[in-house]
Amino acid sequence: MYERIYYKLIKERIEEPRKFIQVVTGPRQVGKTTVVKQVLKTLKTPWLMFSADEVPTAQREWIANCWESARAKLRAEQVESVVWVIDEVQKIKGWSEVVKKMWDEDSFHDTPVKVILLGSSRVLQERDMADSLMGRFETIKKPHWSFFEMEEAFNFSLEQYIYYGGYPGAAGLIGNESRWAEYIRSAIIDATINKDVLTDAVVNKPALLRQTFELAAAYSGEIVSLTKMIGQLQDAGNTTTLSSYLQLLQDIGLVCGLQKYSPDGLRRRASIPKYQVYNNALKSIYCGATFHEAMKDRKLWGRLFESAVGCHIVNTAFTSGIHPYYWRDGNDEVDYVMRDGSKVVGIEVKSSMEKYNKGLARFREQFNPTSAFVVGYEGYPVVGFLTADLRDFLKLTQDARQPGV
Repeated sequence: MYERIYYKLIKERIEEPRKFIQVVTGPRQVGKTTVVKQVLKTLKTPWLMFSADEVPTAQREWIANCWESARAKLRAEQVESVVWVIDEVQKIKGWSEVVKKMWDEDSFHDTPVKVILLGSSRVLQERDMADSLMGRFETIKKPHWSFFEMEEAFNFSLEQYIYYGGYPGAAGLIGNESRWAEYIRSAIIDATINKDVLTDAVVNKPALLRQTFELAAAYSGEIVSLTKMIGQLQDAGNTTTLSSYLQLLQDIGLVCGLQKYSPDGLRRRASIPKYQVYNNALKSIYCGATFHEAMKDRKLWGRLFESAVGCHIVNTAFTSGIHPYYWRDGNDEVDYVMRDGSKVVGIEVKSSMEKYNKGLARFREQFNPTSAFVVGYEGYPVVGFLTADLRDFLKLTQDARQPGV
């Protein structure tokens, strides 16, 4: 079974003396549970694993009962420590208060129960943890699968990754595109929206939330105002509602709205968003074309190509300290901008012999970035970019740029 880089990190953390609660978080269907099970099977330490997925949300005592099982196992087997794992912990309302109480009791009595919490809903977990578990946890963020991982694990070609994206559970279904699309809709989109949003957040118009996602996913890689979005949605309400729904969709790792890059924070927040999915499968199922049809359609393939590059950028942003943006001034545009502190990188994406865009030159003149370059045709190879650690590009200096950058 393929081991992502997070396998080693989780194993190292759990083999350390008991220090912190380990929280493994990220979108649905990226293999959080799988990698933790892989680690558990290699441990000499006894372990217990529970799932809150089907537990009524009000049963806070269920967590305490499961924790007591770990304490009982520790006493009965007289071992040095026990690993206790709970999956989908955010489903239980008030879970963080119970975890805090049990963890603090074990800390006071020197009870060596090591804890791993898993959850699909990123920000909902983080909000609860910030309120109740400050100083008691470490977070391990698992993003969507990269091209490098899909190539290694499933022998995906670049073209397959651009169209089918990076969901490991769907990799074996690409030979039957209707079956693959149904999996993406039901196991990922429906499950994520229904279980990770509608059960945890106040959404007055669930149908509008779904429509917002579908339209934003279809427009991934494009700049579209919220006002224009409203014109294409039924019962859309106002831009404030759409903006709040986009934030929810970003929090659960489906799609985000990138802001226009500007040193002025107020201008960034007031900008028209550029929509970007976190996994290109979410765009492809709304493109209206099969894999082979999309490859033959130069304009459509260009949009998919650009969106795939954007996926790599926003997933890197999820696990690191970089901030993703786009930039546009009149007809001049830079597809993606990455910022880390004072370091800024501009990226223009070209899938074919498109006409020259002077946006990069304007961007260099206006912002004097660390680097600004083309990815794709006559630029930095897209395979190299999609397999690179993007933080390395932000380490370059003005006087020490990579060749061709």
